[in-house]
Order: sequence, then structure tokens, then C-alpha cells
Amino acid sequence: MNRYEHHLSLAAARRPDHPAIVQAGARTSYAQFDAAASRFADGLVEHAAFANGERCVVFLDNRVETAVAIFGTLRAGGVFSVINPTTKTDKLAFVLNNCEASVLVTQASLAAVAFAAAARAPSVRKVVVVDGLPGDAPAAAVPWDAFNAVAAPGCAAARPAGIDIDLAMLVYTSGSTGNPKGVMMTHKNIEHAASSITTYLESNEDDVVLSVLPLSFDYGLYQLLMCVKMGATLVLEKSFAFPQKVLPLLAAEKVTGFPLVPTMAALIVQIRNFDPAWAQSVRYITNTAAALPPAHIFKLQELFPNAKVYSMYGMTESKRCTWLPPEQLARRPDSVGIAIPGTEVWVADDEGRPVPPGTIGELVVRGGHVMQGYWRNEEATAKTLRPGRYPWEKVLHTGDLFRMDEEGFLYFVGRKDDILKTRGEKVSPKEVENVLYALPGVREAALVGVPDPVMGHALKAIVVRDGDAPDARAILAHCRAHLEEFMVPRTVEFRDSLPKTSTGKIRRSVLQAEAEGRALPEEDEAPA
Repeated sequence: MNRYEHHLSLAAARRPDHPAIVQAGARTSYAQFDAAASRFADGLVEHAAFANGERCVVFLDNRVETAVAIFGTLRAGGVFSVINPTTKTDKLAFVLNNCEASVLVTQASLAAVAFAAAARAPSVRKVVVVDGLPGDAPAAAVPWDAFNAVAAPGCAAARPAGIDIDLAMLVYTSGSTGNPKGVMMTHKNIEHAASSITTYLESNEDDVVLSVLPLSFDYGLYQLLMCVKMGATLVLEKSFAFPQKVLPLLAAEKVTGFPLVPTMAALIVQIRNFDPAWAQSVRYITNTAAALPPAHIFKLQELFPNAKVYSMYGMTESKRCTWLPPEQLARRPDSVGIAIPGTEVWVADDEGRPVPPGTIGELVVRGGHVMQGYWRNEEATAKTLRPGRYPWEKVLHTGDLFRMDEEGFLYFVGRKDDILKTRGEKVSPKEVENVLYALPGVREAALVGVPDPVMGHALKAIVVRDGDAPDARAILAHCRAHLEEFMVPRTVEFRDSLPKTSTGKIRRSVLQAEAEGRALPEEDEAPA
């Protein structure tokens, strides 16, 4: 069977001049994209002695070079991992060491963080820098143009071979211990997920998808992967911070697909001078991360009269789990739908057995899109991938609580573990709390999520401090300096003490229940 990068070769052969990526006004055709990916693959082999299965970490903004590095790594028989460009040195160093990356790709504006992290990762042999090398570049650094120069004769033939069950990517997601976990996905996993999603979206080669979602976020990454599969066009933007600059692209590029998260929808529905021309070509809008408020759904349908709105649920460990057929949206706007094509899902008790309709339990997923496990983390893998109905399979226990109605439609209830979801990203309270504790004067700290109709959870730090400890502004500045943007608390609350167990452990469950305005089970009600 073919590896996933063959879709790029097929698209380049079928429609070489068709735009593959539009970014910052520049258009990259499929022929150009395909050739650039091959040059990068040859660079990996020639300059980094890249072998089958080695890892390339891509630490870039949303840009054409990010896409080239992704497909070039696959073409060289390797495994790519795209890391959020707001990641700080300690976390990037952890990722590089955890996956034993051979190559790190970055850009000049991120070079200081990249070089510092690479210096702490003995496995990194080359650091490839877009936009030129800074003066303090280490010996391992090489400029993008030199790395992608015409390769030596026979270099392409030296590219490692592989098959579709080989690992293709690692997507790092927050873990309950505070360290991120690398979700392992094979070429076959990606193919299954992309085929299923493009089936229910009725995707085609004439689609034009506008994505402002980070390529480090699997929802954003799959916009690229699915466009290449179809031979469609991806209009790639860095962010949605200035909607009035991004939305006109819908009309200018005749966009047909527009993936959203709730924070984007909230900004769009508040625009007073929304130009109807922006929406004319859009035939579908997708949403995931958190359910859209019904009022926002109805407003989007009003603003985009020609578009179907797809509510979906997914997680990094399986990409997508469910979708709601658009014709069901008016009847059950708070549902995340049914299993995506070619997969099965059910709501289960603690033993993994299906529960009756209306009963709350854990969502379990089976299908070809389920991850292979967490990279070199057998304990976490065993908790998440468990024996299924048949001797040959493992099924995904999502850690999310759901209920199913009598007609088989699913409704998200909440998380089983401490992981919080905000703005579509998973956040480990432990990771944020570790940063808080590093600040002198912070004696105790806990992170909770306050329910928010747009973000899912708005993060709040609850802190016990010494007398001369920093104020809220200093605490938030410290967090911004050490955490990705989406992990920074929005507010800080000071208390004299935090609830604890008899062994002195902070009872975050009590604080989280308080933030959500709900009661705990009887045995958890009174702090010890």
C-alpha cells in the first residue's frame, strides 16, 4: 500500500499548475510543492544522513515551508512533528529529546528558542533555518536554501523506502503528568481519517479551504493533508487575530470550505459590517473543539446562507470521532452527532461495556484512525488503548464522558481526568501549575477551567502566596514568558488556603467543581 505522500505526487501529475497553497499573496502550484518536497527529502538524506523512521521536528509558523517540510519528511521515509511556534525552550527541548529528533526546522524569528533547545538535545544533527542564519547560529545550523539545493546524483534513489503501516507523524498533546505525550499515527491512520472526513464533507478537487488554524493543531494539520489528498487548494493564514483582514479572502479566493473553532465563530457573529459577498462561495463550515452556542449556529447560518454547518467532535488520538449531519442541526444543535464513516463509537461503563441510552459513560472509539499509542509511554498507552470486542484489536478510551439518545446521537458531558480543553487545545493543569510554582512567593497553586460558551473553558489560576509575592499582573506575565499562549490563565484568584486531602494533596476536583457550579459526589464534598 502507498504511503500518504503519494497523494502529493498524484496531484502534481494530475494538475501540475493548480494552486496547492496560497499564503501571504503567493501561490504555490502542485508541481512546485511536489518539487520542493523532493528537494527537502533529498536534503535530509544528503545533509543529515536521514534514515527510515527518523524524526524531523518542524518549529515554524503557518507557511509554505511548513508544508514542504511535512511532505518532504514523509518522502524521505521519516516521521514529522509540527510544534506550536509559541512553545518555549524547555518544552521544545523535552520534545526533541523525547522523540530523539534528528532534524529541527525553524525560522529566524524563532531561532533563539530553537538553538537553545537543540543545544540540549544530543540527537539533533541539523537545524534548518528559514529566512537566513542569525550570527550566533551553531555549527549544526544550515540555511533553508542551502539545505534544499540541488542534491548529489543518486540522492533520490537513496531515500529510505517504507510502507503504509510505518509511523508518519507524532502529534504532541498535553498529559496529566505535565509532560506532553507524542501521539503516534501511521500513514494508514492518516489515510483512514482523511478518507472518512472528506467523504462526509463531500470534498472535491475544486475545493478551496481557508485555514487560520495552526498546523501544529491536528484540526489545522488535516486541512493541509486533506487538501493534498483531493488535489484542492489551501489558503493558509497565520491567525484570526484580525478578522477584517482574513474574511475578505473568502471572496477573493472563492473559498468553499471554512474550518472554525468557537472563538472564531464568536468574533464572526459580532461583526457589524459583515459583507454578504464574503460568504457567497462557502459551501461548508466545520466546527470542533467545543460545541457552538445555538445562537452562534443560527447566526452563522444567516451570514453564510449557502453553507452547510458541520458540528464535530474529535481528539488527537483518533483525529475525528463524530460528525453531525447538517440536516440534524436545527433539531439537536447541542449534539456532536454519530460515528464518522468507517468507524464505530459507543458510550461505555468502567468495564468498556455499552450502556443504555441516556446513561452517562465514557466514549469508546474503534477504527483505522485510532492511534498506535503514545511514543515511548507504555503506561499511558495501556490506560487509553484497551482490548476491544475481538482478540486482534485495541480500542480507544477517550477519557471523555458522553450520553447517547434513543436515536444514537451523542452529547458531550465532560472530561474524566484533569485535562482541560480551551480554544480547542488540551491543557494539563499540572504543566501550568509547575510554571506557577517556579515563581518566588507562590506557595500553593491550582489551575481550573471556568465554563465558557466560546472557549470551552476559561483558565483560572488559584494561588496562595507569601506576603511579598507578586500580584496578578506579574503572575500572568510570568506565565506568558513560559507557556504557549493558549495555556496562559485569563484570571488569577488569591486565597488563604486550598482544600487538601488527609495526605496534603491539593484537591483540584473540589476547586473544579466549584468553578463549574456543580456538586461533588458525597465522599468528595468536604475538604480534609
